[in-house]
Amino acid sequence: MKIKKKKNYLIGIAGNIGVGKTTLTRNLAERLKWKPFYESVIDNPYLDDFYREMRRWSFNLQIYFLAHRFRSQKEIADLGQPAIQDRTIYEDVEIFAKSLYEQGYMSERDYQTYRQLFNDMIYFLPQPDLIIYLKSSVKTLLQRIKSRGRDFEKSISPDYLEYLNLAYEKWMKEAKEKFNIFTVNADEIDFLKHNDKFEQLVSTIREYCP
Repeated sequence: MKIKKKKNYLIGIAGNIGVGKTTLTRNLAERLKWKPFYESVIDNPYLDDFYREMRRWSFNLQIYFLAHRFRSQKEIADLGQPAIQDRTIYEDVEIFAKSLYEQGYMSERDYQTYRQLFNDMIYFLPQPDLIIYLKSSVKTLLQRIKSRGRDFEKSISPDYLEYLNLAYEKWMKEAKEKFNIFTVNADEIDFLKHNDKFEQLVSTIREYCP
C-alpha cells in the first residue's frame, strides 16, 4: 500500500497501566522531533478517589479523561505538525469505560451517556496513522507500577490489570480492521535498554509516516 506523505502525522501509543507508554512517547518525540501529548495522570483530580471507590467515581474519571483527550486531539488537528499521543481516545471507550461497565463499576445509564458523547466527539478528530500497542504480562505491569511509586496506584489489583489485558486483546483484533497496528512485546523489549530495538521502531514509524 502506498502511503501518502503529509505534514501532520499522528501516532498513538496504546497499552495497559504501567506498560511504559509515557516513557516511549517522550523518547520517540525527542528522537523524531515530533510534538508529544501526554495523558493527564499526576494532575488528574479524580484518580485518588477512583482507586478508593471505583463504583462511585468511574463515570467522573472517564468523563475527565475523555474531555482531556478530546482537547489534546483537537490541538493535534490544529497543530499542523507530527505528533505522538500517550494513549489514544479509543482506549478510553473500548478498554476502560467498557471494562468498568462490564465489571459493574459503571451503571448502564452512565455508560450509554459516555458512549454517546464519545460518538459525537469522534467525528471531529483525526485518526492515528499508526497505533503502537505495548503488550505486557500482569507480572511485568505490577513490577513497573511498583517501581514508579505512585501512591494512588498501590491499590490496583492483578485481577483488574488482567481484565484490562483481555480487553486490549479483544479490541486489538477489531482495531486491526480500521487502524495500522504495530505490536511490541513489552515483556521482552525494554526500549531504554535495547537501543537497537528502539531504532528499529523508529524505522517502522518512518515506513508509515515517511
